[in-house]
Amino acid sequence: MNVLIVGATGGSGRAATAAALAEGHRVTVFARRASALLAEYPSAVAIDGDAMDPGQVAAAVEGQDAVIVSLGISENALRVRLRGSRHTPMDVRSAGTRNVITAMQDHGVRRLVVQTSYGVGETRERLPLVERIVFKLLLRPQIADTEVQEREVRGSELDWVIVQPVNLTDHDVADLPYASVDGDVQGMKVARSSVGRFLAQALSDERLTRRSVALSGTGEGLVPAPGPGARRGSRVRT
Repeated sequence: MNVLIVGATGGSGRAATAAALAEGHRVTVFARRASALLAEYPSAVAIDGDAMDPGQVAAAVEGQDAVIVSLGISENALRVRLRGSRHTPMDVRSAGTRNVITAMQDHGVRRLVVQTSYGVGETRERLPLVERIVFKLLLRPQIADTEVQEREVRGSELDWVIVQPVNLTDHDVADLPYASVDGDVQGMKVARSSVGRFLAQALSDERLTRRSVALSGTGEGLVPAPGPGARRGSRVRT
C-alpha cells in the first residue's frame, strides 16, 4: 500500500513511519523538514512541504492509497498559551487536515487515519478532572482546533478512522495499546511508539472505518468486534 504520513517528524508520526515501513508499506513522509527523516528511514520517500499549503498537500496525496495525519504543535505548551506558537499556525490541525481531505477527494484516495486527542469529540465528557483543567487553562487553543479537526473528518465522505490517544509518553513499548470504541481507557498514559503501531494497523482494518478509537496503556491490539450484532464494548484480538 502507498501510504502518506502528514506530520511525520513529530513523535507519533515517526512511530507511525517506522511501523508502516515494518509492515511493508511504501511510505512517503510529508513535513516541513521531512528529508531529515531519511537518515533514520532510508527506504521512505520524503517530501518537504507545508500542510497549510493546499497545492503542496495535493501533490503529495496524488498516487497514495491511504493517508495518516499526525499534525500538532511541538513547542512548549505554556509558551504557546502565553505567546502563541512561533513556528506553527494555531489552526494547523484543522486547516492541514482540511487540505488533506480535499486532496484525497480530488484524487480518489479513500482511507484516512487521523490522530487527534482523548477528551475531544465523543470522549469530551469522559475526560478526568485534572485533564479538564489542563485542557481549559493550558491547551485551550489546541483543543479548540482539534475539535474543529474532528468535525472536518466526520463531515467528509472518506473511509476515516479517528484515533484518540491519552497523554503521550516517549517510552519504547513493543505492544499495541488498549483500544476502545466506547471511550474506555486503562490509565491516562500511552507510549507514542504504541500509538504509531496502531496508526499503521488502522490503515487496513476495515472494522475501524468511521469509528473513533480511544488509545491508552498497553493491551493486545484490542479492536471493536465486527458486525451489526456485536455488543457494545465487545472486542476481538488482532
